[in-house]
Amino acid sequence: MRIVKGESFGAALQYFTGSKDHNILTRRIARGKGLKLNEYGVFKGDKKIAGQNEKEVYQAIGLSYIEPELRTNTGEIEAALASRLPNLINYNDIKGDCQSHTNWSDGISTIEQMARAARKMGYQYLFITDHAGFLRIAHGLDEKKLLRQMTEIDKVNKKVSGIEILKGAEVDIKEDGSLAIENSVLAKLDLVVASIHSGFRMNKQSMTNRLIRAIENPQVNIIVHPTGRLILKREAYTFDLDKVFKSARANKVAFEINAFADRLDLKDTDIRQAIRSGVKLVINTDAHTPNHLKMMELGVAQARRGWAEKKDILNTCSKEKFLEYFK
Repeated sequence: MRIVKGESFGAALQYFTGSKDHNILTRRIARGKGLKLNEYGVFKGDKKIAGQNEKEVYQAIGLSYIEPELRTNTGEIEAALASRLPNLINYNDIKGDCQSHTNWSDGISTIEQMARAARKMGYQYLFITDHAGFLRIAHGLDEKKLLRQMTEIDKVNKKVSGIEILKGAEVDIKEDGSLAIENSVLAKLDLVVASIHSGFRMNKQSMTNRLIRAIENPQVNIIVHPTGRLILKREAYTFDLDKVFKSARANKVAFEINAFADRLDLKDTDIRQAIRSGVKLVINTDAHTPNHLKMMELGVAQARRGWAEKKDILNTCSKEKFLEYFK
């Protein structure tokens, strides 16, 4: 714990929040203006001219305020100097979660329990996207069970007010890029999210072709946990991001920022590349219990690290505008 006087609090907070490289650059900028910047403040000679809060620290050295998530020396200094910093998505901008699981597959709670938990989060809508396909470990639904679940969602919607429960499914992408559920059934859903759960060691070209074929399926809306990474457990599979993002933009397929703590997938650099490619993003928790819904904060933080603005994230929109995008 570092304790400083109140007059230095902003300088200390900035100093210990920013990465080493970010701090080196800000100190260099300060020196170029004849100033000194450290954890106690900004000084002109022996006189402190800023330090009580972070904004005045940045202002004193000629920079726009840089949000904490951006302090990584990946272009934020240059953007601040040019007054071109992104207007980052805020933590309260999310209107609904678009990937959640119930006890119909590998979740532990009912549809109603998940809906009530999402309502407490202040959401307008929640998509139920239980696993559908051949993933036995997750008790994947087949076509008949998926149709039965749609009927159950209608019943719960009549019972739970203040939030709309929407029909979705997380469908397995086979190794050839086809989907594990018939399109005729998927067409009855409000949302189809597709994901890879097998064949992670395919070569780069084959994985690229696999993803592009799934993206070109007219029923697919979102590719979820797109690189398959599990932090400290499993490396991401490899594919050509440029080609896949180009296909996603052409087919109006969004990519997920998965907020689950051991995924955070897409990573920040991939998020920036998706935005540059014109691909829309969705932040989801991949919740398997009501408690998991709270991980949305991690997903928003990840989006902010990737320079995402509100306009880049589809589930900052109302249900109507969200669904309209995919029409």
